[in-house]
Amino acid sequence: QVQLVESGGGLVQAGGSLRLSCAASGRTDNVYVMGWFRQAPGKGREFVAAISRRESKIYYADDVQGRFTISGDSLKNTADLQMNSLKPEDTAIYTCVAGPSYYTGFFGYNHRGQGIQVTVSS
Repeated sequence: QVQLVESGGGLVQAGGSLRLSCAASGRTDNVYVMGWFRQAPGKGREFVAAISRRESKIYYADDVQGRFTISGDSLKNTADLQMNSLKPEDTAIYTCVAGPSYYTGFFGYNHRGQGIQVTVSS
């Protein structure tokens, strides 16, 4: 089993920055992709970003491209999401995911964290 622990959420003003971290532990030998999804109040869950250590590729959703940066440490099994130029519409619960392959669907990942709140005030 793989456990994912997220940290770094909170409240920030529009235009500010936050950094989310996700640490994977347990049986991580099949974890090649780590990423983040988010769910805003009253909306569906959406893909944010992912990093694949096997393919050495990074993926972003269109509306965070250029503002968010995902980075990973394959030795520590971590994936951080640096979020800059935050907007009120970025307010959501952000959830870390991990698995053997890249998917844009949340349930494509067999390991998912509990989620962490990010609130951007206007």
